[in-house]
Parts: sequence; C-alpha cells; structure tokens
Amino acid sequence: MNYNHIDMMSNILLWNLGGMEILLIVLLILLLFGGKKIPELMKGMGKGVKSFKQGVAEAEAEIKKAQEEIDKPVNTESKKEE
Repeated sequence: MNYNHIDMMSNILLWNLGGMEILLIVLLILLLFGGKKIPELMKGMGKGVKSFKQGVAEAEAEIKKAQEEIDKPVNTESKKEE
C-alpha cells in the first residue's frame, strides 16, 4: 500500500458518511450504552480532551523556553577574565 491509497481509504471511511449511516451509529451507541450512560461518557471524553490540550500547551511552553535558551547570546566576557 502506498500513501495515496491509505489517504483515499481514510477519507472514504471518515468523511463519506450520509445521514442514514450517522443515524445508525447514534442508535447503535444508544443501544450499547443506554441513554443514562451517554452524558457520563461525554463528560469523561471532555475531560480527556481538556487534559490532552493542557499537555500540548505545556509541551509547547517547554519547547518555546528551550528555544529561547538556545537563542540567548553567549556571554564571552566571562571567558576572557579567566
């Protein structure tokens, strides 16, 4: 398989859903989890997304801090005094 074939398959699987397919998926979820469990699942999913976003923000902050450390000018005066 090459990347073009994989990209094409993922586009078909993810974005080519019609109204009936979406309705079928929603009904299947309702049958599997019941109406009372869905809010709990969505709450847990929301917490997971929030935690993921926090982790990404922390990683970006660390990368930015490291980049600033790299970009700092080197102090050559202290080497001359030795």
